[in-house]
Amino acid sequence: MQHQLKSVYQHQSGSADMSFVVREYLQPHFNSPFHFHDAYELIMIPKSQGKLYAGTKVLNFTDGEIFLFGPGLAHCFLNDRSFKETGETAHAIVIFFKEDFLGDSFFENAELVNVRSLLQASSMGIKLNSIDSELAVSFRRITQSKGMEALLLLLQMLHRLSGLHEHLVSIDSVIPKVRHDRTDAERLEKVIRYIIDNFKDEPDSKEAASIACMNEAAFCRYFKRRTEKTFSQFVNYVRVTHATNLLSKENWTIASICYECGYKNISYFNRQFKTIIGVTPLEYRSVHRGAAETLLEEVV
Repeated sequence: MQHQLKSVYQHQSGSADMSFVVREYLQPHFNSPFHFHDAYELIMIPKSQGKLYAGTKVLNFTDGEIFLFGPGLAHCFLNDRSFKETGETAHAIVIFFKEDFLGDSFFENAELVNVRSLLQASSMGIKLNSIDSELAVSFRRITQSKGMEALLLLLQMLHRLSGLHEHLVSIDSVIPKVRHDRTDAERLEKVIRYIIDNFKDEPDSKEAASIACMNEAAFCRYFKRRTEKTFSQFVNYVRVTHATNLLSKENWTIASICYECGYKNISYFNRQFKTIIGVTPLEYRSVHRGAAETLLEEVV
């Protein structure tokens, strides 16, 4: 089923026999805007790759990953150009539910203390930092389930996720200072999409300002206020985020990764990477791929 999200604020209504909403998206690429809900959003990505912008953070996403967003947390999944060029179908399974969908104090029950903590933590966004086959099966089952069967599945999924706390990571570190309205979020989403589509080239602040229908000086102030980064800092942030993905998955040299991420100077790439991540690219690979693999890395 193909479905295009058009509004920034989205009210989710359930069918007559369900108190929550399950939706499955199959699209050439994800096209929902930078948006937020009045509900919790539990999502699995069976097939897709790209960048997630949530709160003020950018991170990579790929096949099989699971996320939980609390009400009001603005976010947007954007496919990398390389995924779009494959012609593969982007696939997401999403469950929307409100805190009181089972009654005002349901999650206050003692048996649900871990689930309650999970929901509270989701205000800053949560990512499951490992692939969980049991949850993956439940996501697929719930798309075909109704009534009590679907409800029990959702509760089991939340219980399962809350028990994987060692593998759960917060996406943002603080609740964003700025609250977005519809017009503002649509403007920012267009600029973020432009950066993610063009970070391997040379994203230009003048072009971004034009996309936002603003003069460059006003745009730079606006962008810094909304993202807590200058335009150039944000471009570097996206490039380095992409580099972490390549360092953990590919056997490319540091030089190859540098150029693939849009940098033309390896020393500058190394400096930016260490500033943003806290370690050098080589040190990052050592931790994420194993020290033995670094022996094969070209020293630059």
